[in-house]
Amino acid sequence: MSTFDNKVALVTGAGSGIGRAMAVAFGKAGARVVACDVNPESAEQTAAALGDCAVAVAADIADETSVAALAEAAINAYGRVDVLCNNAGIMDTMALPADIPLELWERVLRVNLTGTFLVTHAVLPHMLRQGGGAIVNTASEAGIRGGAAGAAYTASKHGVVGLTRSVAWAYANDGIRCNAILPGPTMTNIATNASFDPIGATRLGPVLSLGERIAQPEQMADAAVFLASDAASFINGAIVPVDGGWSAA
Repeated sequence: MSTFDNKVALVTGAGSGIGRAMAVAFGKAGARVVACDVNPESAEQTAAALGDCAVAVAADIADETSVAALAEAAINAYGRVDVLCNNAGIMDTMALPADIPLELWERVLRVNLTGTFLVTHAVLPHMLRQGGGAIVNTASEAGIRGGAAGAAYTASKHGVVGLTRSVAWAYANDGIRCNAILPGPTMTNIATNASFDPIGATRLGPVLSLGERIAQPEQMADAAVFLASDAASFINGAIVPVDGGWSAA
């Protein structure tokens, strides 16, 4: 039985990787999908793969005006948002705190943390009016470790964990749940063409080597679908590692 019939899922970063897998998984589960990506062509490709149950919206989650237009487009298309997957994000260069340029620090925090906040902030009023909803944030193993990424990415994902708990607590009595998944190493293109800081990469190497198993994006999507489903109706504020046991080491 499809568990998301008559429900609408908005997925950011839906143009590739985990986001595309999430969009496809929610579509297969019966939801209508708003596939959002900063790359218009990628968003269109994801929506086209889903057919009539999806629309594509190009938006930059780091820009408040763009996010407002995203929320408006979702409501205009389907009238509601039942599920929000805040998945869009960018990597840093693995630079250590003394070596990261301020411009990169601000860009990573702006996309990964402020962007997650902006989309949540734009969608929450609609969820409140309709009487509920489910939010699933894509944090990271770096959200609970100090040595799984560079300083900016680590700080941003720790922030996403804190934001997740804050939203869960604030709206628990309003029928809105907010949880986060912490992907371990996953086959995506987030690091494609990245230029890594050699000192940081060497220093982080021993921790990164613990996550030798590589997950497929669909494994992350399955976790998100579960957390957004009625089967997880009493799970709220959970920070769920999806890492093959890496966080248990």
